[in-house]
Amino acid sequence: MMKWLLRFLMAGIVFFVLFCAAAWLSFPWYAQPLIDRALDGKTLKIKLAGIGVPGLSGCSFQSLQTVITTPPDDCNEAATSYTLALNNGELAWRFTNHSTNTQTNLAPGFSELILTLKADALTLIPEPRQFTFGDRDARIKATLAIGVTEGFNISIKPLSVTYLVDGAVATREKLRLEGIRYNVRLSKATQWQQPLDTLHIARLSSDGQPAPVGNFTALFGSKRDPLDPCTLTLRGCSIELFQWMASTERIDYNLKAKRTSFTLNLAKIPLNALPGLSQGKSIIPFATGRISGSIPIEFQDSTITVRNAMVVAESGTTVTFCDKQQKPLFSLDMAAIKGGNELLKNLNATVTFNSNNSNEKKLSALALRDLSATLFGGKISSTPITYDPKTKSAFFTIRLNDIKLLDRLKLLGEYKGSLRGEIGGTIPLALTGNRFAIQNGTLQSEGSGNITITPPAQQQSSDERILRQEQPQNSYSFSGPQLQFSRSSDGKTELNFQLKRLEQKNAGGELALNSLKGKLLLWNNNLHPNLISLSDFSSGLLDGTIALEHIDYDMVKKEGETTLHINHIPLQKLLDMQGSKKMYATGTIKGDIPIKIQNNAFAIHDGTITSEQNGQIIYATSLEERTAANPAMRITYEVLSNLLYAQLLSSINMTPDGKSLMTIQLKGTNPDFQRGRPVELNLSVQQNLSDLLRSLSVSSNVEQIISDKTSKKKP
Repeated sequence: MMKWLLRFLMAGIVFFVLFCAAAWLSFPWYAQPLIDRALDGKTLKIKLAGIGVPGLSGCSFQSLQTVITTPPDDCNEAATSYTLALNNGELAWRFTNHSTNTQTNLAPGFSELILTLKADALTLIPEPRQFTFGDRDARIKATLAIGVTEGFNISIKPLSVTYLVDGAVATREKLRLEGIRYNVRLSKATQWQQPLDTLHIARLSSDGQPAPVGNFTALFGSKRDPLDPCTLTLRGCSIELFQWMASTERIDYNLKAKRTSFTLNLAKIPLNALPGLSQGKSIIPFATGRISGSIPIEFQDSTITVRNAMVVAESGTTVTFCDKQQKPLFSLDMAAIKGGNELLKNLNATVTFNSNNSNEKKLSALALRDLSATLFGGKISSTPITYDPKTKSAFFTIRLNDIKLLDRLKLLGEYKGSLRGEIGGTIPLALTGNRFAIQNGTLQSEGSGNITITPPAQQQSSDERILRQEQPQNSYSFSGPQLQFSRSSDGKTELNFQLKRLEQKNAGGELALNSLKGKLLLWNNNLHPNLISLSDFSSGLLDGTIALEHIDYDMVKKEGETTLHINHIPLQKLLDMQGSKKMYATGTIKGDIPIKIQNNAFAIHDGTITSEQNGQIIYATSLEERTAANPAMRITYEVLSNLLYAQLLSSINMTPDGKSLMTIQLKGTNPDFQRGRPVELNLSVQQNLSDLLRSLSVSSNVEQIISDKTSKKKP
């Protein structure tokens, strides 16, 4: 009997061992049913796939998917499901002695199970799909209460979850947040409320392009204010904007209204931190000084609203503009001036992100409207802007009204002077990709200015140093500038300009031009990008006009060639400009002056000037002069005392060094000389002209010409 009992006992032990081994090996097949029985399947679902044979402390799996559904509440009208998917992971477990842990308060028959989950990839997607969250090399630790209830059903109750997010990525439509760090700590003891912790986002990008913002930091926890239970709050927020550090005390997000509001503060931000405003190792900084400001922002229903934003620059904040050789041309003072006129205030704008449809949630267009601001004491506004992300294009018009900009410009280098007045106009813009175009933009001002140009000092000869010859200066004053301009997307630019008045002063005298107008073409020739073309130029001069049809000027070679046309220039005006005291003349002249510019020097070849009608020339002499003159001189005085000329013809030639040869032929009669018989006077004059317009003065130094001519007739 004992023998048979022993045999039955051994067989039972073997059967039990084999049964346990079979159960252990078949765990991957019945693990999912056990999980389904343990969960209610309503608020929490878990799906496992590719489960490996478990060891004593864990097992591997190919995928684990958890679906958590949160029911509707006062803040969310509809239920939201969160799908958490993990791939290529390992699940480790261990039981703890809960008798030594008084904080768990486990029910009788329950044990504490600690699960450690590792996965190569983690993805979290809500439904409705508002965002996608992804993390690589994720580590999640969960504490569960596990036990057997009546009916031998396994019950699993979560107690806590911790997850250190480090380097995760979140996307919403075309917005991408990278380098997310946050310590998730949820527990049943705190009613699954996330305590305050630091949220950090390293980088932002839009449609694959890096955004000018990054390094966002804020304190965030899920516990809400009982008086405002639908609002989540981020506190102590800071963000890097164009390498500037901006901050806001708090960001409030209303779950029910889906609205975010905050005020972004800029405090003493270096202006040269903006892209394009730093010249690197240049000895001349492109921008100096700091700015501060506040930007109130509200976001709701894919719409961003900015109201009454302002930016103020501190004293000494300037932007300096240079030429290609890094030589400063002019600077713009950005600081607030006496009486107000901050850089920017009362900035208002509304930006709306439009989607194709509610299901796809893909950005189809970006619309900006109600854009307006006070800029430098004037008004700037824009027509509604619609940006198409597919074609990367937008069309809009910027309007300027009484922008007090000219007073803030300071001329540098060879240029000195001051500018005054406000600027107004319209700028129609078309943006396509990284290019922009302007069609018939206009700028105008009733202002004026004075500009003095002093060329760089040149090496002087010993004679020039002894005579203390100073470097030549040209001073200009202007009023009433107007500009109409267009620019194609490839950079070709057309400028149509007008000036009410332009005055020039130099050592040779003064010259005034009225009603200037013309057309400039810049970067219009792809083969010769350094060419500037001036055409259809005309101006009033001395009650007459000057004009040129076309000139191509090479900015690098400093050369060009054209013909200047003069019309209706009164002879008397020319005499007055030269300071003549003894000569009086009537009539007007016209002519064509071929001009060649080389290295900023002028040359004239075979220029011609003729009278437009008959006129009179009177050269006044005193009795003493006539008495002292020789017979030939007295005859000349008599001829010019009342010369009624029928023809005035002059030819002009000038070399680039200013040496000129001018021949003048006068034909006419003097009714008081030899009964009015015809006379002819030929003059040939050599002189050095400092500028082109002096060479156009037919009677330049006329008194000296007459003296030289009559001296040659002395016996």
